[in-house]
Amino acid sequence: MNASAIWRENIAKALSNRSFAIGLVITGLLALMAALSFVWTPYAVGTFDIVGKLKPPSAAHWLGTDHFGRDILSMIMVGSRNSIAVAFVSVAIGVGVGVPLGLWAAARGGLLDEVLMRFNDLVFAFPALLSAVMITAVFGPGAINAIIAIGIFNIPVFARVARGAALSLWPREYILAARASGKGAARITVEHILPNMANLLVVQGTIQFSLGILAEAGLSYVGLGSQPPMPSWGRMLFEAQTMISIAPHMALFPGLAIVITVLGLNLLGDGLRDVLDPKLRRER
Repeated sequence: MNASAIWRENIAKALSNRSFAIGLVITGLLALMAALSFVWTPYAVGTFDIVGKLKPPSAAHWLGTDHFGRDILSMIMVGSRNSIAVAFVSVAIGVGVGVPLGLWAAARGGLLDEVLMRFNDLVFAFPALLSAVMITAVFGPGAINAIIAIGIFNIPVFARVARGAALSLWPREYILAARASGKGAARITVEHILPNMANLLVVQGTIQFSLGILAEAGLSYVGLGSQPPMPSWGRMLFEAQTMISIAPHMALFPGLAIVITVLGLNLLGDGLRDVLDPKLRRER
């Protein structure tokens, strides 16, 4: 079987997984909405229309308007860009720092491994959102500090995943053969360990991406995330809390955007786990 046939078989197998298919559709629509917002939105997000404030969904404003008369659909579209950017960069920080640390600890062992694990335990003693709130409270609000805060929490997550996967691979026969051939620990890690744990990193990255979007919304809700005039789903919820009795749509649609996005990414991660690891594949 050639490479293209193998790829077609793998794609067909992935699309037959219900969780993967649903998650892929939701994630694709999110990415499409974010990309579309760069070139078009129904209204400019900075446009205020006090006369048209708190309007319910209509033909002119599909999701209604907020207390400043801004179009909610336009704000959700632009806010999706911010959520994706924060989550993506924070996951990249976690992968770029945490994975090398975990691989290094697994390869070296001893005191380094013990110190890394105790540091992980210390970080995991605090909930992710609480850690992010503490960091942004110290360094100030803003998208950059939110990215750093969420990224710092992602580092021990990926370090632990990488370490656990690497420790399970080091005793394998092909690793022992590579060591017997004279390859060093660094070369074995790059050539054999990392490729065989890539599927775990992809699944964990998808999960952390969804958590990053949720954390960004939480930080923005308490005023420590993205700042005006950049729209944010979390801040939209904060602004809607005093208007919920007279304009429930202000809270409904940003809340649905967060729920559907996180659900879609979690389904995608669950589907990827089933597809990439046959031992975890379940009958759907």
